[in-house]
Amino acid sequence: MKGFQVDKRRLKQDLIAYSFILPNFIGFAVFTLFPMLFSMILTFLNWDGANPITFAGLNNFKRLFTDETFRIALFNTFYYTLTTVPVTVVCSLGLAVLLNKPIAGRNIFRGIFFFPHVASLVAIAAVWNAIFHPTMGPVNQLLQSWGIANPPKWSASTTWALPTVIMASIWKSIGYYMIIYLAGLQGIPRDLYEVAKIDGANAWTVFTKITLPMLRPTTFFILVILTINCFKVFDLIYVMTGGGPGRASTVLVLHIYNVAFKEYRFGYSSTIALVLFVIVLIITVFQFKLEKKWVTYMQ
Repeated sequence: MKGFQVDKRRLKQDLIAYSFILPNFIGFAVFTLFPMLFSMILTFLNWDGANPITFAGLNNFKRLFTDETFRIALFNTFYYTLTTVPVTVVCSLGLAVLLNKPIAGRNIFRGIFFFPHVASLVAIAAVWNAIFHPTMGPVNQLLQSWGIANPPKWSASTTWALPTVIMASIWKSIGYYMIIYLAGLQGIPRDLYEVAKIDGANAWTVFTKITLPMLRPTTFFILVILTINCFKVFDLIYVMTGGGPGRASTVLVLHIYNVAFKEYRFGYSSTIALVLFVIVLIITVFQFKLEKKWVTYMQ
C-alpha cells in the first residue's frame, strides 16, 4: 500500500512535469518536426501546391547536377561562410580582450558594439546600401576624393555584392559573439595571470598560453553556432541584394526560397534543403571530432 502511494505520487509529479513540457513539444512537432519529415518525403515527389502530388524518384537529385544556380549558390554559401567565420571570431575576440581591460567607458563601448545585433535588420541593410551606394554613398565619395576614379559599385557589382554583405554581416554579429567571449574571459581565474606576471611573461605569452587555451570551449561553441548561422544566411542577403546582381550573391537558402515560393517546385526545393542539412551535419560532426582530437592533444 505504501509503495502504491509512492508510485502514485511519482506519477503525479511526472504528469505535472510533462504538462509543462507538452506545449513546447506540440509547438516543436507542429512547426518543426512534421514539416522537416514532410520535406524529406517531398524530395522524392513533385508538387506545386495546387496539382496532385506525383512520384519523382531520384529525378530531383539528378536535377542538382544540371542546376547551374545550385552550383553558384553552393559556392557562394561556402565563400560566405569561410570568409565570415574566421573574421568574426578574430574581431569579436579582439574586442572582448580589449573591453575586458579596465579602460574608461568600457561599458558604453560594449553597448555600442552590441547594438547592431539587436537593431532592425531592415534598417541595417538600408543604411549599408546607402553608405555603399555606387554614386551617392559616402564611401565612394571618400574614395574619389583620394584619387580613385572608379571605386567599386559594391552591392550593385557582381564582384563586390557578396563581400559587401559579408562586411555588413560581420559588423552586425561581432557584438553578440564579443559578449560570449567576455563571459568566457571573466570566467578565467585571475590567479593564472598573477602567476604569469610574477614569472615575467609578456602580454603575447599570456594571451597564447593562458587566454586562448582557457577560451577553447567558448571558441568551439562560437565556431559551431556561427558556422551553422552562416550556412543558413538568408535575411540580410534578401534585403540587401536579393541574390543579385544576377546570381552573384545567391546562397543556398535564398535558392531554396526562390525555387519553392517563386517557381512552386516544392519537391526540388526540399531536395536542396536536404543537401544543405547534410552539409551542415557533416561540418558540425567534423568540428566535434576536431575538438575531441584537440582536447586529447592538449592533455
